[in-house]
Amino acid sequence: MKRISVTVTLNRSTLQFDEAAYARLEQYLAESESLLEGDPDPQEILNDLEQAVADQCTRRMAAGQTVVTLAQLAPALAEIGAVQVPGGGAAPEPSREAGRDAGRPLRQVSEGAVVSGVCRGLARYFALDVTLLRVITVLLLLGTGGGMFFVYLALMLLMPYAPLEPGAAPLRWLPAKCRKFVEFVRAKLGVERTGDMPA
Repeated sequence: MKRISVTVTLNRSTLQFDEAAYARLEQYLAESESLLEGDPDPQEILNDLEQAVADQCTRRMAAGQTVVTLAQLAPALAEIGAVQVPGGGAAPEPSREAGRDAGRPLRQVSEGAVVSGVCRGLARYFALDVTLLRVITVLLLLGTGGGMFFVYLALMLLMPYAPLEPGAAPLRWLPAKCRKFVEFVRAKLGVERTGDMPA
């Protein structure tokens, strides 16, 4: 059997998708386009959406990998979420492939984290830009004379971790050490390691 891949240009990025991933991507973009009917500038939003998909898929690809699979695309689409239409337009129901992240539970995200994943988790939950949230955190750290460090530490110990994505690149050194430390502390305290914080 011959493996088929499709080359797709998403805004400024060109990626190859396997057949299943390409079908899911087409469905996602078609749903997004239909939700944007009547919007004054749908093409700009679609371009941003395409770039977000490309960035998320590229981040999830292992070194040397050239084709995006459905296993990488599905969590990427779940993290991006559905297009939010001003004025109460209904977003499409999350697909079964989207997994548990479709509801955006409040959890730390170790993949792509700088320290522990608190900022990535908060950014995903509140649909914010993670870089902006990190800048705000550093400014608060400096502005509070280090008091923000204790807030971050408390969040790191209280927020559960999102499960690691299968086939994702290995964690960086510091996020991996933080995750092991937090799991060690929770085990010593007898705190359950999994589960979501109530919204």
